[in-house]
Parts: sequence; structure tokens; C-alpha cells
Amino acid sequence: MAAKIKKGDKVIVLTGKDKGKTGDVIQVIPAENRAIVSGINIAKRHTKTQGANEGGIISKPLPIHISNIALTDPKSGKATRVGFKTLDGGKKARVAKRSGEVING
Repeated sequence: MAAKIKKGDKVIVLTGKDKGKTGDVIQVIPAENRAIVSGINIAKRHTKTQGANEGGIISKPLPIHISNIALTDPKSGKATRVGFKTLDGGKKARVAKRSGEVING
């Protein structure tokens, strides 16, 4: 099945402590149906110094379930569902259901 959310997409959080916040997808983990989004679901980790890595309290983004995020519409910036459309050249593209615009990426 084609991926509806990909790395680099701009998404909005639908539920949870970060509801309403937006960010870019850093990584998608399809096996777990999760994605890591910049600035969302941040946790603080206490780490020791290991080699070149400095120790202390480090903020780290944790994965969020894909059902809790939605792609932002390129036109309005609001949450939208994703559909698929075949373009003139026979290429398959993702389309925002809200506005009908093709999503880059």
C-alpha cells in the first residue's frame, strides 16, 4: 500500500498533549505505524558522557502514531486526508482531499 505520510511532509497533531501543533516529519517507521515529527512528543533523557557525545539532559523527539497526525493542506494549512490520482504522464500522485491540490514529495 502506498504511504500517505512521508519524510519531509508538513503535518498537524490531531490528539494528545501536542494537539494543534505542526511540524515536519523527520522519519517514518512503517512497521510500527509511527512517525517522528520535529518539535512534537519531546522527551527529556538523562544521559552519561560517551565518547564525543556530551552528557546531561537531552531533549529527544519520540515517535507518534500515524493516526494521531494529519497532513496539512498546501492551500489552507488545515488538516486534510490524502487521496491518490493518476497524472497525465501516468504517474501516481498524492492529492489533498480538502482542496484537491497535488502534494509535493
